[in-house]
Amino acid sequence: MVQDDCLFCKIVKGEVPAEIVRESERAVAFRDINPQAPTHVLVIPREHYRDAAEAAAADTGLLDEIVRVAHEVAADEDVAEQGYRLVFNTGSGAGQTVFHLHGHLLGGRGLNWPPG
Repeated sequence: MVQDDCLFCKIVKGEVPAEIVRESERAVAFRDINPQAPTHVLVIPREHYRDAAEAAAADTGLLDEIVRVAHEVAADEDVAEQGYRLVFNTGSGAGQTVFHLHGHLLGGRGLNWPPG
């Protein structure tokens, strides 16, 4: 299922350009247009889910797929061994601005703790 007014659904359908770095049957990974680290890639499902909580409730294994694709991108980008961060913002209060599930893969620099 896709939503006609969703930016990320439009990227999946090829209606909006994106620098895609990896694809799988269920997910697409592309570079963030406002990178917060040398490696900043978004990993999204091809199907529309509002956020990580909605995808988890569906219990389809989709989050596993997103994490797997994110790790493959981290390896491709040579940040897997030094470490990387995966962030899933859920809700506007957490900074989610596009309401289509997406994981941020961040790496290539020191990532302080706590984030935010």
